[in-house]
Amino acid sequence: MNAYGKIAVLFGGRSAEREISLMSGRNVLEALRGAGLDAHGFDPAEREVLDLKRDGYSRAFIALHGRYGEDGTVQGALELMGIPYTGSGVMASALSMDKVRTKMVWASAGIPTPRFEVVDAGSDWAGVARRLGLPLIIKPAREGSTIGLTKVTDAAGLPQAYALAARHDALVMAEEFIEGSELTAGFLGDQALPLIRIEAPQGNYDYQNKYFSDETKYHCPCGLPEAEELRIREQVMHSARALGCAGWGRADLIRRADGSVQFLEMNTSPGMTGHSLVPMAARQAGLSFEALVLRILELAHVG
Repeated sequence: MNAYGKIAVLFGGRSAEREISLMSGRNVLEALRGAGLDAHGFDPAEREVLDLKRDGYSRAFIALHGRYGEDGTVQGALELMGIPYTGSGVMASALSMDKVRTKMVWASAGIPTPRFEVVDAGSDWAGVARRLGLPLIIKPAREGSTIGLTKVTDAAGLPQAYALAARHDALVMAEEFIEGSELTAGFLGDQALPLIRIEAPQGNYDYQNKYFSDETKYHCPCGLPEAEELRIREQVMHSARALGCAGWGRADLIRRADGSVQFLEMNTSPGMTGHSLVPMAARQAGLSFEALVLRILELAHVG
């Protein structure tokens, strides 16, 4: 009997990110089994969550992405069953999944984030473009992996971009576009991992370029002076604490040419695929994929 007992790796689920979650979960499952642990795959889209209690699971590794897995819902179910789980709790998961609420919390905590507006089918698109400037970003507030996201360069394209985003979520936001280098910053426990600078083809870090393209370049070390990187990593931990995040996660941000940064979003259940960023940063910090998975599992909690 290992110290963790019977472990469920939750993957798949019902969100738009199911495909990526299946990839993440299989990698995590393989790593846990490779470490000699009693780990089993569990897809909440195919089984009742209550089966976790019935089948005697004593710990859950959440490799679900998006809604019904990263938004506090499954975390609440696990808490009711008294099963320790990886990652952030109910409140932090729900806040981080909702980009509008994330930005509200960050703004109140003094964390720089691009200006934004919630929009709907009746929005004054010319006014939105005037207030936020062009180009701007239209995206669903509660989806990940750039699903439903459009960069709009002309106000005439805003209604169509809104319609695309609204197919994925009733809550849609327009966000100021920030020109600069795309950085991502994972954290593990109370420590930020090395920053990664992302260089996507034509600057388009979309779903395809995130998960399937070999043309996207990842720079880790990111190339920034050490003092500047450490300063940004401190801001990352501040951004995570403001939301109440725990265990592990990843913040996405933009660094402008003048060195200032703008925080875009927080991911509380990041990808664990072959193209994923937290494993890449952990490797730079001296942690193998298996060691990373075991550390995340060790940080599992209830509430």
